[in-house]
Amino acid sequence: MRIKEISVSGLFGIFDHVISLNMGERITIIHGPNGFGKTIILRMLNGFFNSRYSVFYTIPFSNFKVGFDNQNSIEIIKVSNNSDEIDKKQHINCNFYQPDLEPLSFSLKRTNISPEDIDFPIDILDDIVPNLHRIGAKRWKYFLTGETLSFNEVIERFEDIIPFKTKLRKEPKWLEVLKQDIHIRLIESQRLLNVFPRRSIRLDDTPSMVSTVSAYSDELAKLMQNKFAEYGATSQSLDRTFPVRVVKKQPSPDVTDEQLRHQLKELEKTRSRLIDVGLLNKNEGSDFQIPTQTIDDSTKNILSVYIEDVEKKLSVFDEIASKINLLSRIINNKFAYSYKKMNFSKEKGFLFTKCYNSDSFSDEKKYLSPTDLSSGEQHELVLLYELLFKVEPNSLVLIDEPELSLHVGWQIQFLKDLQEITELADLDFLMATHSPDIIQDRWDLTVELKGPDK
Repeated sequence: MRIKEISVSGLFGIFDHVISLNMGERITIIHGPNGFGKTIILRMLNGFFNSRYSVFYTIPFSNFKVGFDNQNSIEIIKVSNNSDEIDKKQHINCNFYQPDLEPLSFSLKRTNISPEDIDFPIDILDDIVPNLHRIGAKRWKYFLTGETLSFNEVIERFEDIIPFKTKLRKEPKWLEVLKQDIHIRLIESQRLLNVFPRRSIRLDDTPSMVSTVSAYSDELAKLMQNKFAEYGATSQSLDRTFPVRVVKKQPSPDVTDEQLRHQLKELEKTRSRLIDVGLLNKNEGSDFQIPTQTIDDSTKNILSVYIEDVEKKLSVFDEIASKINLLSRIINNKFAYSYKKMNFSKEKGFLFTKCYNSDSFSDEKKYLSPTDLSSGEQHELVLLYELLFKVEPNSLVLIDEPELSLHVGWQIQFLKDLQEITELADLDFLMATHSPDIIQDRWDLTVELKGPDK
């Protein structure tokens, strides 16, 4: 099931928007003046499907509706009444419509939890929420508005950016089932800092704000290590049973010497590519070349089993290698302008080197940490890494302001990069942008948000 259309009415008490998604090319771009609700629409969509409902309490709207490609739809209604604002927050209803069936309903309740009910220390709320400062045991001051907020008010207002591991509200079974079919990932405009666990092994360590590129570098290293361990386990299992399978295998008279040599040559190419991206060690495996003389039937049999085994071993890396190769190609094409090159290792994840030949560079200065990259380079790397490694297949990815900190040349290339990622990772995209350089000549993919008729 895929999302086909999104609509909102009474947004900020002014705007009515309808956004039909491009189901064919799977990329939809929304644009319009500041203040028309581009970012808010992304946050509302993400908030509903990821059970982060605070945006529905804090943003004025009348009706938010999501239509699916199977004719089902979900509607969120903020009930208008003459009560004060706090009372209004208690009247947000969700209705699920299916053809020829009675609607299913769910009322969103305000949070009513204590600090003991959450899965992280409240001390980090100041780090997570900008402009929030703790002034008491369960009181905070929000400097943007000058308000003093209770614990529940902080949780309710900033629920969408606080890293809860569990849902704050109990939801009906039908809503849980619906959300299992729809995967939404929001990539926000602020993406260079995030909340991650500390890297030390102390049991009392708590999450903290760290550089996203550093955290993703560590994460990729672990992914590569896990795949290498899986490769090792597969190799051991196959090697242990290799003699028995050779004996049991029936000869294949149709296999020619040339076919065997071609298969071995292709395996060598695959192994070399895996070494190049850091997934295999240079001494891992063996030389797949065989002598040029005629291969007898007994040797053919052994080689056939051997080739099958090596294919199974190397196939462990298929998915991660495809993603690393695409990430490497896109990044190195763009970073070449600043004389940088990215490689990968199982120990460190991202590796960056300066490619500019200069006597003033010592060997030590040629190597860069991920945080040495410019803000534009970090934005590009974080965005691409999230799309390739953090998003489930068949997800709808919401990207807010993809042009942030990007050179015009990179913006022009962005849609082409996205199309490649769409094919590899099987994703749909909905993004909000101000940049005509992102859109280029693809206005057919755009939806303009407009104000009310005057």
